[in-house]
Amino acid sequence: MKNENILILDFGGQYNQLIARRVRECNVYSEVVPYNISIEKIKEKNPKGIIFTGGPASVFGDDAPRCADGIFDLGIPVLGICYGMQLMTYTLGGNVAKAEKREYGTTDVSIDNASPLFAGFDSQNGFLMSHTDFVETVPEGFHNIGHTDSCPNAAMANDDKKLYGIQFHPEVNNSINGTKVIENFLYSVCNCSGDWTMSSFVEDSIKNLKEKIGDKKALCALSGGVDSSVAAVLLNKAIGKNLTCIFLDHGLLRKNEGDEVEEIFRNQYDINLIRVNCQDRFLGKLAGVTDPERKRKIIGEEFIRVFEEEAKKIGTVDFLVQGTIYPDVIESGLGKSAVIKSHHNVGGLPDYVDFKEIIEPLRNLFKDEVRKTGLELGIPEHLVFRQPFPGPGLAIRVIGDITESKLDILKDADYIFREEISNAGLHKSINQYFAVLTNLKSVGVMGDERTYDYTIALRAVETTDFMTGQWSKIPYEVLEKVSSRIVNEVKHVNRVVYDITSKPPATIEWE
Repeated sequence: MKNENILILDFGGQYNQLIARRVRECNVYSEVVPYNISIEKIKEKNPKGIIFTGGPASVFGDDAPRCADGIFDLGIPVLGICYGMQLMTYTLGGNVAKAEKREYGTTDVSIDNASPLFAGFDSQNGFLMSHTDFVETVPEGFHNIGHTDSCPNAAMANDDKKLYGIQFHPEVNNSINGTKVIENFLYSVCNCSGDWTMSSFVEDSIKNLKEKIGDKKALCALSGGVDSSVAAVLLNKAIGKNLTCIFLDHGLLRKNEGDEVEEIFRNQYDINLIRVNCQDRFLGKLAGVTDPERKRKIIGEEFIRVFEEEAKKIGTVDFLVQGTIYPDVIESGLGKSAVIKSHHNVGGLPDYVDFKEIIEPLRNLFKDEVRKTGLELGIPEHLVFRQPFPGPGLAIRVIGDITESKLDILKDADYIFREEISNAGLHKSINQYFAVLTNLKSVGVMGDERTYDYTIALRAVETTDFMTGQWSKIPYEVLEKVSSRIVNEVKHVNRVVYDITSKPPATIEWE
């Protein structure tokens, strides 16, 4: 499917997935793999280059993650970032030491711009540093190509073997022109040609899906969100009427959304669509459940059970299609990375399920790449850029136990928030915005009478990759209007608050 591939070995750092995204921004396909991937697997994937990510470990630890023996003898260019540089040094006989003090923040790095890694840079550049250990002595065959006042070897190179190490993080926005370092590695060191585009992804995906599925039947889990919608149209392009989409209206969708989804896919795209109204079933399973992880697991399991039942009604179905995307996979745990939250569409099916195989055509794409894929497929812009919506729906935007009355409160409040954001012309600049029904009640006054009602929290973030995000500075007058409307128009709400926490440390969703 890809002519070129950069393998990114995941050592558990917080910025690892941004590296993959930066590589793809340079039109080169990247794949994140566990740090302990075998030499055989690496050879099988035949990468043009390898990047070692950062990570929280120290090379001195007994349980420190190590790469496979012989990886530096494959003749494949390697770029080690932060811990990746330290591991390269440690493995190849250099000396890693503990720093007297941690170096953190954007730091001026003096660099050798004669190195292919820093071609086009000034002799000094600001990069994000985040480390305690440092490279005291570079391995034999390497030379220094960068330093700071407190870090003598901020970058090193072995040009003959095409092995490079950098102590800083070029993938983050805090590093000035950091993506240029990655681009130089890809094109000047690895000699990539840059054949990774959304048009090539769509073309290759349709071709591969046709070959894989043939004249067999596929069933798509359609939620109506961007991810599952793009997946459904992609499959429809590949196998046409051999695709059936099951749309579960589980009562956890936004206001009026069930009818909108049916209209779009049944009438506009002529896709085989089965709408299943199963609100009572889902709410019954969720009754009294407050833990967000249990909510996700219950909803994921019930999704599968309903699909099984519907699949039996329509005959043999060989494949289940899901709109899983890369951040879902990442946040459910990859390699040494921590599990942030589980996703209902990640992890495969139970052994006793009736489907033979899951197909996740968007599994390796970030959200912005999914949107570009949608445009390549001819999906209208207003659908491609609709608000992201989690698989478990409003279940994770109602904090605490879920009831029909709570869902009605949230749907009305969320509708008002989204409507006023659109009225203010902010819907394209804010990447995700929604309301949360907290389980907090507080005292209020309405009509000279005491009230004791719910608090609605508003959340709005600006992001490019949904791996990180900044809270949106919505004008006060817009927030004031939203608050006034919600308190006056939505029963059982007497307080509205605005979430001003970025990701990290928070996630975008509250649960």
